[in-house]
Amino acid sequence: MLNIVILAAGLGKRMQSSLPKVLHLIAGQPMLSHLLHTAQTLSPDRLMVVVGHGADTIRQAYVGSSPPISFVLQTEQLGTGHAVRQTNDQLLGEDANSFTMVLYGDVPLVQADTLIRLQDAARQGLALLTETLSDPTGYGRIVRDAQGRVTSIVEQKDATEAQLHIKEVNTGMLVVRTHNLKKWLLSLNNSNAQGEYYLTDIVAMAVAQGIEIQTVQPQGAYETLGVNSRTQQAALERLWQAEQARRQLDAGVTLLDPNRFDVRGTLECGLDVTIDVGCLFEGNVQLADGVTVGPHCVLKNVLIGPGTHIEAYSHLSDAQVGADTRIGPYARIRPGTVLGDRSHVGNFVEIKNTHLGQDSKANHLSYVGDADIGQRVNIGAGTITCNYDGVNKYRTTIEDDAFIGSDTQLVAPVTVGAGATLGAGTTLTTDAAPNSLTLSRVKQVTLANWQRPVKKKAV
Repeated sequence: MLNIVILAAGLGKRMQSSLPKVLHLIAGQPMLSHLLHTAQTLSPDRLMVVVGHGADTIRQAYVGSSPPISFVLQTEQLGTGHAVRQTNDQLLGEDANSFTMVLYGDVPLVQADTLIRLQDAARQGLALLTETLSDPTGYGRIVRDAQGRVTSIVEQKDATEAQLHIKEVNTGMLVVRTHNLKKWLLSLNNSNAQGEYYLTDIVAMAVAQGIEIQTVQPQGAYETLGVNSRTQQAALERLWQAEQARRQLDAGVTLLDPNRFDVRGTLECGLDVTIDVGCLFEGNVQLADGVTVGPHCVLKNVLIGPGTHIEAYSHLSDAQVGADTRIGPYARIRPGTVLGDRSHVGNFVEIKNTHLGQDSKANHLSYVGDADIGQRVNIGAGTITCNYDGVNKYRTTIEDDAFIGSDTQLVAPVTVGAGATLGAGTTLTTDAAPNSLTLSRVKQVTLANWQRPVKKKAV
């Protein structure tokens, strides 16, 4: 049986923000969300978040979450031991196979495999996640005896001069048998330099009972880094983005500059994918084999088919793109759009909630919204679907093999029949017949000897 307790009650004063610290973002998600996702992969029997400052805001952020999260209120912030003690009555299990894991809401990027190793090490009774730092300033030090066994954790303010030189530090994360934890929490006192109840004091209690302390260290340095300021938040963001880039490179993705690459969600790539500089991927993005993404593109919740090429400065959101499609530069693909195989969406074209069929093209300076477009359709430059009357939105249908001339307005609801041609400059307000030319253009007139008005001179 596994309880997971996440401590998230701190004020975060140095963040200089009214938003609770654990709701500040790393890679586009609140820090607490990162940790909750990781914790849930361990399938805990009970998952609790201890809240204090901004408790209502944090609760509101996770209304309707699945599975539900239990929130425990710490009305006074009297230290980590005091925070965990608030969960004592809710911790499940009293036998030797029940464990409790303690995590920290402002240390968001610890990985599941690290926590699994920590959980396995705790079979002896208590396991700590530690880290060896070249500069351990600010951290509690891991004190070991001559045989290398952990004897205690000493906070920096309480450490001796010799202890301050210890490089192995406590990250705060631990796993302990639940029945022992409950007992030790009730024995904590605040006789220390900060007048707080330290959770780390349970280590000395375990040692006194002959329980050997196990330690585990993470694979990545970013896993144990906490955020207490904007500077630390920015530094952790870059470390995490570097890790995302490393993983993509290891999977065979070509990143033209790994230092200019950001993922705020999940990015899945097939074989031979190339990503140019300055691209941002949000939500769930899937790039199939052979996809190329040009510089400074933004992709959010999109599925891109094999062989598709996305040119520079294009924005795609909540859309599906077929194979061998060409997009951009400077194209905007908005939610609800489906682009068929071998379709083209060119520069300064905006498409919203539209199905664009195979081999169809909208290459220049057009807006196409709420439309169903067939195969092999050509949409000329400056075309607009007039889909909104100020109250309701209507759909435009353009059937296979139609040709839409430049500077055309299609006032929805309207249908252009298969094989139809609309002459340039047409404003279409009724259906266009299949295989016919439709025009709505005044007759051209030339006025001989016409004089352009001239500006009157001031009196």
